[in-house]
Amino acid sequence: MNLGLDKKIVIVTGGAKGIGEGIVRFLAGENAIPVIVGRSEADNLDLVSEIEKSGAEAFQVVAELTRPEENKKAVDTVLDRFGRIDGLVNNAGVNDGVGLENGSYEKFMESLHRNLVHYYLMAHFSLPALIASKGPIVNIGSRTAETGQGGTSAYAASNGGRNALTREWAVELLKYGIRVNALIVADCWTPLYAKWINTFPDPEAKRAAIESVIPFGKRMTTPEEIAAMVAFLLSEKSSHTTGQLIHVDGGFVHLDRTIR
Repeated sequence: MNLGLDKKIVIVTGGAKGIGEGIVRFLAGENAIPVIVGRSEADNLDLVSEIEKSGAEAFQVVAELTRPEENKKAVDTVLDRFGRIDGLVNNAGVNDGVGLENGSYEKFMESLHRNLVHYYLMAHFSLPALIASKGPIVNIGSRTAETGQGGTSAYAASNGGRNALTREWAVELLKYGIRVNALIVADCWTPLYAKWINTFPDPEAKRAAIESVIPFGKRMTTPEEIAAMVAFLLSEKSSHTTGQLIHVDGGFVHLDRTIR
């Protein structure tokens, strides 16, 4: 696509699997240098090895992002290795099903750390480097903040927070020329999503039911489609776009799903 990301150092949290993996692969294909930050060294290294075998570059840092000090350690490791950060993609998280009825204070707070707090911490610790490079931030979010889902209060709240931080940071960082946007996902087919589908008695019927209400194409979004938009938002091709919540969801949130 030639988005001008050549040798840009871009942190991608949760970059070894699912949507994060799609983003990392796409960035490597654009000749950027994606840095995977995730808890599993084996998963991180497997993807780095694959990318390097293709002739591209990647790097990885092992970090448990629910621990504040490990966010700083991850950023410091990247700076020690490369001396700069040219972009940040906050992606790590999981729809963990901490609801109103089945939850507790402890579970709710744990989920916020799993899904929201590290978005702030990674941006906070990366900020001096991002100011120096005028590097953009992309926050990956979920439609649960806008539509609700049921049984997932903490995840929905976390995504509401991601949306709010996106717009707040876009205002705060205007003076530095840093753009901040969010990419909102509805139903994206990943191994984790497949694992969830397989918990139902008839997985194929469940998938068909979900896809039937996705207006555009009656199918789920692919990680590659998410990744392409993320790469665009990281690039100077989107140089006048900031503070936006961009939905790559086949029209799920904003189109009338009664349309057949």
